[in-house]
Amino acid sequence: MKSVLGVILCLLFVFSVSSRAQTKPPAETALDRFLRYAKIDTQSQEDQSSVPSTRKQLNLANLLAKELNALDAQNVRVSEFGIVYAMIPGNLADNSKVPVVGFISHMDTSPAVSGENVNPIIHKNYQGGDIVLPKDPTQVISVAKNPVLKDLIGDDIITADGTTLLGSDDKAGIAEIMTMIDTLRQNPQIKHGTLAIAFTPDEEVGGGIDKFDVKAFGAQVAYTVDGETLGEISNETWSARTATITFQGKNTHPGTAKGIMVNSLFALGDYLERFPLDIQPETTEGRGTLEVEQSTLKILLRDFDISGLDAKEKILRDMVAQTQAKFPEAKISIDVKENYKNMKEVLKDYPELTDNAMEAARRAGLKPFIKPIRGGTDGSNLTFRGLPTPNLFTGGANFHGKLEFNSRRGMEKTTETLINLVQIFVEKAQ
Repeated sequence: MKSVLGVILCLLFVFSVSSRAQTKPPAETALDRFLRYAKIDTQSQEDQSSVPSTRKQLNLANLLAKELNALDAQNVRVSEFGIVYAMIPGNLADNSKVPVVGFISHMDTSPAVSGENVNPIIHKNYQGGDIVLPKDPTQVISVAKNPVLKDLIGDDIITADGTTLLGSDDKAGIAEIMTMIDTLRQNPQIKHGTLAIAFTPDEEVGGGIDKFDVKAFGAQVAYTVDGETLGEISNETWSARTATITFQGKNTHPGTAKGIMVNSLFALGDYLERFPLDIQPETTEGRGTLEVEQSTLKILLRDFDISGLDAKEKILRDMVAQTQAKFPEAKISIDVKENYKNMKEVLKDYPELTDNAMEAARRAGLKPFIKPIRGGTDGSNLTFRGLPTPNLFTGGANFHGKLEFNSRRGMEKTTETLINLVQIFVEKAQ
């Protein structure tokens, strides 16, 4: 019995090695794609009513549409809001047995740091130590602050030159999805169901995903490829609200101000002094207006639990009442709007999405782990609109800053995970 089992295992091993050996590489690697995309300025802009918030995002959108058509994707289009949609037909005898899986990444880069004239630098065969960025030696990616560097010995690390962000968030995700499509096209023996693809604008500033057409997208479940460290899978985010507090005073000429002027700044100052230590003004958004007659303050509220978010909102409302009592001549109002909710409230009912992603990462030789996002993703919005969408890693680190980096292995292993993932959905459907 043991000898027969040994022969079977040997044959399976030989078949597995043979199958991998026959896999054709993509026409372009994920790294090479990323290097091209990173040089295209797609920085989004805060406080814009239009989508996309910057027209230059359309430069990448139109390029991606052209490349998707070259990869034989179907129904490729760029919407009036700059969202790129496409469909990759399944290659099964009956594609209806497998759910249509979506893959989504965003095209814009953060407004926090310049995305113009990005000059990607490849630090080949990294052998350890801090990485000093060439155009600004004060910008140093240190091992002490980035212990993940210890896992990248021998890898090729990609950074910017120290004057801009890199754009790995989320052009790495775009490159990895595109390379997955390319690999599937080159290898029809890799079985997969129908795949829906989308690249979105304005994720960093919010608003872009509000224009996403979930029905036309056509997926039943989806993944955003927008995370960081290899193996990091997120099925939970903060819930978020924005509170805007307006302090209305009364202005008049200083010569006749006595008994008439009501300075809104004093009321705002009193309000700030009332913040509990755990929600000090350092947590405010940093935006607002300060005038004698009217001042405003915007405050971001974040919590993983809705009950915690409700408690924070109550604190702000109680503070308004207290300041109003102290400054009866001022008019103080508070308006709270919901930004997004913790997607775990929905994804807990779809454990297979996380399980499949974990298995796909393991097959790529990674050690997957669950990490909640201290923020939100496009998937937060989509999940509550009927499209369950957890978030997958891209291999990057230090998003939104000049010390951002990724690696060749990071992009290759993420791409491999995506290819594994589409096959797992086929296996689970059988």
